[in-house]
Amino acid sequence: MAKTREIKKRIKAVGNIRRITKTMQMIATSKFARAQAAATATKPYTEGLFELVTELAVNGGGEVTHPLITGPDRQAAGAKDVTLVLTSDRGLCGPYNGSVLRKAMGHFRASPEARAGLIELVGKKGIAFLKYNKMVVTATHQFGDKPQYEKIEKLAQRYIDRFTAGEITSVRVIYMKFLSAGRQAPEILQLLPLKPSASGSVAINPAEQPANQAEAAVAARKGVSYEFSPAAPELLGDLLPAVIKATLFQVFNDAVVSEHVARMIAMKAATDNAGKMRKLFTRDYNRARQAAITTELGEIIAGAAALG
Repeated sequence: MAKTREIKKRIKAVGNIRRITKTMQMIATSKFARAQAAATATKPYTEGLFELVTELAVNGGGEVTHPLITGPDRQAAGAKDVTLVLTSDRGLCGPYNGSVLRKAMGHFRASPEARAGLIELVGKKGIAFLKYNKMVVTATHQFGDKPQYEKIEKLAQRYIDRFTAGEITSVRVIYMKFLSAGRQAPEILQLLPLKPSASGSVAINPAEQPANQAEAAVAARKGVSYEFSPAAPELLGDLLPAVIKATLFQVFNDAVVSEHVARMIAMKAATDNAGKMRKLFTRDYNRARQAAITTELGEIIAGAAALG
């Protein structure tokens, strides 16, 4: 009986865990749907701004010169690289944080300038990891599950002001890029400075240089002459900060969507495993109960035979 009582307690505990993981899976699914809608809604704006910048870069006449592209005229003494790492505030999201932090450590090992530079962190889950690896975090940020554009804009503007003043040499963001509901990949994005690609367009991430529709459209219209009002350099000066802010906001939206997807998948796996474990415990309980009944019947029959 002691064994059956123990198994019954385990069945009850596993059932409670399954209910919790099922609830967390449903919450993550609901949050994922809202976050995906928000991330999808901001992409046309970001892509539209990027296309306008590429148009100006190619057809504005002359070389593209702007402090956000070429860097400031003078660098301050002791200027360093800035690396912004995006992690989650809560756990139970599978390999999400581990993948981002491994990508960050690979970047720091490959780039001594980044390791010796300024490391800023979003989320609580990366603090202990970076501390264990003896990485000094210079600043932490908290934006929650619903990043607001106003707060992201202030962060981007601070990077822009420090970069144009020569206080920092570059800004890179390490985050989980959302590709689809079944695929997310950690990525290193260079936010500042913006680098012109070989075709003359401005590339947000020079490490990839994808042949996207905006670049193809610009390349097809290279021979077309445009008149800009106001002048192209003035338009570029207004659009480049907007591109940086929109891109950083899109990065945060992608990270939030990826976190919810990872938690949804992890909680579904935990729920399925709890269901399988409950079935195994139920089978063991039935076997133990049947063995106990068989033993009791054998004892009764043996006692009756001894009396008779």
